[in-house]
Amino acid sequence: MDWPMELNTLSIIFLTAALLLLLSSKVSRKGRSGLPPGPKPLPILGNLLQLKSREIHKPLLELSKTYGPVYTLYIGPTPAVVLCGYNAVKEALVDNAEMFSGRAELPIVDLTSKGYGIAFSNGERWKELRRFSLTTLRNFGMGKRSIEERIQEEIYYLLEVFEENEGCFFSPSFNIRRSVSNVICSVLFGKRFDYTDQKLQTLLDLIAENLKRVDNIWVQVYNFIPSLMSLLPGPHHKLTENYQAQLHYVAEIVREHERTLDPSSPRDYIDAFLLKMEQERKKAHTEYNVPNLLSCALDIFFAGQESTSSTLSFGLLILMKYTKIKEKVQAEIKNVIGRFRTPCMEDRAKMPYTEAVIHEIMRFIDFLPLGAPHSVTQDTIFRGYTLPKGTFVFPFLHSVLFDSSLYESPHEFNPGHFLNEDGSFKKNDGFMAFSAGKRSCPGESLARMEIFLFLTSILQRFDIQPVISPNDIDLSPEYSGFGKMAPNFQLRLISH
Repeated sequence: MDWPMELNTLSIIFLTAALLLLLSSKVSRKGRSGLPPGPKPLPILGNLLQLKSREIHKPLLELSKTYGPVYTLYIGPTPAVVLCGYNAVKEALVDNAEMFSGRAELPIVDLTSKGYGIAFSNGERWKELRRFSLTTLRNFGMGKRSIEERIQEEIYYLLEVFEENEGCFFSPSFNIRRSVSNVICSVLFGKRFDYTDQKLQTLLDLIAENLKRVDNIWVQVYNFIPSLMSLLPGPHHKLTENYQAQLHYVAEIVREHERTLDPSSPRDYIDAFLLKMEQERKKAHTEYNVPNLLSCALDIFFAGQESTSSTLSFGLLILMKYTKIKEKVQAEIKNVIGRFRTPCMEDRAKMPYTEAVIHEIMRFIDFLPLGAPHSVTQDTIFRGYTLPKGTFVFPFLHSVLFDSSLYESPHEFNPGHFLNEDGSFKKNDGFMAFSAGKRSCPGESLARMEIFLFLTSILQRFDIQPVISPNDIDLSPEYSGFGKMAPNFQLRLISH
């Protein structure tokens, strides 16, 4: 976080906020005495200054050395419980799944989805929309052979573009992102988009821009003094503008679907949602309305492309650095699939080394180190501490994916973390790249399928070569909001 930015302005804001909070007696710590221990918070700021590093996992790990695997931080005046390590995260998200299934109600959500959709909704709305969405996505092929065929078709278009760039150094990330986006577009919107489609590119750019804005200092300040910040101009309002533009994009597609809807033959997720809206039109209270449709579509679109495309790009960079690992994957592809047959999901069970490499890529890149913020759905006793209903909880996924009790060399890229001595694939309980429990990623099955098919198809067709010596490749990620992305890089493709 760029804390020195506009320091004088923000100092005035903090002082004003302090006065307002003191006058209105909103700084009460009633009910917080039973929370886990943690570093002493500053007035108004809480512990935010201790978390100013873009590599936010580092100060969180340091704090766990002092306060243990369960401790409390203050995000401004709001307490948040941090869970570190596999045992604490599993005990909360899996063993006590229902109690920890809430989503933290962050004020910045009011700038975007306003609690509609799946990602940041709670209670019956979340349960109903998640259930409907999972069922509908399965009906349209997610996790089945029909979606596998859509992925294979999209890979064909991607490889065509790659062939046009063969022998030249270029950045693959743009085309990978567009290709992965098209897979979820086919399920949501019933069609794929040309890689030159400017409207879809604008949507992707808006999503990327809002990701970067999430950890902007103005947005962070909004999170704990929204009543004041909503009155002030600043970049936090750009979140709203960007999200409204995203809603407008989906709304145009919805209007087109309404004009062409055939109730006897729904084409995609939007059609299914529109039919459900009509079924429940006369109900006094229903979650099937336009705001939830638009936000659900955006939530699914984001979940279906952002982490997968970044994982694929990062994976190619990692494999260029570790050439022996890349060569072993390519050898397995050659032995199991051959040079000309299209890779399919049936191949995965026969390719334990490739499966181990894919799992290690997802573990090592640590896409969302903090994990999405949860909350407890009721007053909860956890490890002897009292967490009042609504308490923010951060399941610190980085601490699970790099837990030394589960991974022999967590800070090294080592596919052996997922291999038995005989070379067979080994499951690891600490693999929580998709989180765990009731709020785990609903697109996990699709993401796993895409990563396997895309990666094997690329490596089957091409050798990937870096611009610089493999030893000089820097795997340090770029940070986008609270997520980690592959750094910008170029490669050269050479046909086998």
